[in-house]
Order: sequence, then structure tokens, then C-alpha cells
Amino acid sequence: MIYYDKVSKVYPDKSIALDGVSFGVEPKEFVTIVGHSGAGKTTLMKMLIAEDRPTEGAVFLESVDIHRLSKRQVSKLRRRIGTVFQDYRLLPNKTVYENIAFAMEATGKTDSEISADVPHVLELVDLGHKIWNFPRELSGGERQRVAIARAIVTQPDIVIADEPTGNLDPTNTYEIIRILQKINELGTTVLLTTHNKGVVDTVGGRVITMEKGKVIRDDKSGKYIL
Repeated sequence: MIYYDKVSKVYPDKSIALDGVSFGVEPKEFVTIVGHSGAGKTTLMKMLIAEDRPTEGAVFLESVDIHRLSKRQVSKLRRRIGTVFQDYRLLPNKTVYENIAFAMEATGKTDSEISADVPHVLELVDLGHKIWNFPRELSGGERQRVAIARAIVTQPDIVIADEPTGNLDPTNTYEIIRILQKINELGTTVLLTTHNKGVVDTVGGRVITMEKGKVIRDDKSGKYIL
């Protein structure tokens, strides 16, 4: 269970990113968070992985207040959360295999676990044939699929996908959404942020709409209304 409890974020320049946001996410749920650029979507995601702190309120994972954890505890928490970003964040001088292996090494996985799991997760995202390619040799959609593989290879409880289709054409966009749905069907909670109405229509399910740092709608039926 994830719970945002009256979360506000005001930056030093007095700009308001979040304004009293409260909502919960159940385990294994797929939630799409929509809103225009600047609505507060990315700030919400950063709160969950403790990259940003609330000015007021609290963010809970189960019964734990994330922002009261020590640095060591935050590191452990982040192992439970896979993250996918619009800009991929792949290491350019490492192969696809090495990019995913690097994420596994950071969580203490052995060489034998890495050699077994990396090919498996690449098959899941239909990229087994690109295992020894470098990011520069991949299309945008392929890079994003590598980023998803890296996010899920450690079998996290939650996957955050922050505007993962923002740089992609429609064909690649729907391929990425299909993979996220597959991950969710396997039991992983997915939080997806987007401003793409077509993505929302494809996913269906629960949609939280944000505007100027506030939640203005929370629909169970996949509606995009702004």
C-alpha cells in the first residue's frame, strides 16, 4: 500500500509543485497519473523514491513514512521500486547486458544470478537479440524497453514509469504500454505518468488527474478529462 497524506511541496522560489495531495494505491494496482507539464506528476514520483521531500504531509509505503528513513534504509527501499524515465538514463559505454547487470550488481546479485536473469528479462521485453548492442545502436523504443528491463530485473514490488513514452512514436508507445501491462499482470504495482490521452485510453483502469499541484479527479474507469 502506497499512501500520500496531505502532501505539499513548495520550492525556495515559492513555486508550488504539490498542494495537499492525498490518495492511496493498492498492491498490484495499475494507476495512471495525468496532467499537463508542471502539474506535479514527476514531483509525486520523486517523493516515492525519496529524491524529493514534502514541505508538509507524508508519503507512506505500507506503514513506513519514507522521509523518516535513514540513508541506508532509503537505499533498501529503492530496491523495491523500479524506475523508468522519459530520457532512458542508460550508460552509453555499456552494452544492453552490462546496463542491466550494473543495476543487479548494485543490489548485491552474484555473477551467476546476473548471467541467468539478464537474458530472461530481455526476452520478456522482446530484446533478447540486442543483448550485446550499445544504446547508440538502438531505436528510442528499444532503449526504453532496455530501461524497463533494468527496472524489473530485480523483481521490484513497484514500477514507476514517469512519462516513459514522451519521446516515442505511436507504435513504440503502445509497445511500451503493453509491456507495462504485462508486468502488472505478473503482480507488480505500476504507477504511470503521462499527458497522452491515447495512452490513457489504451490502459483503461484508474486515472488520477492533476492540475497545478492538486488532484482534481480520481476515476476508476480510465477517463482523461482536462
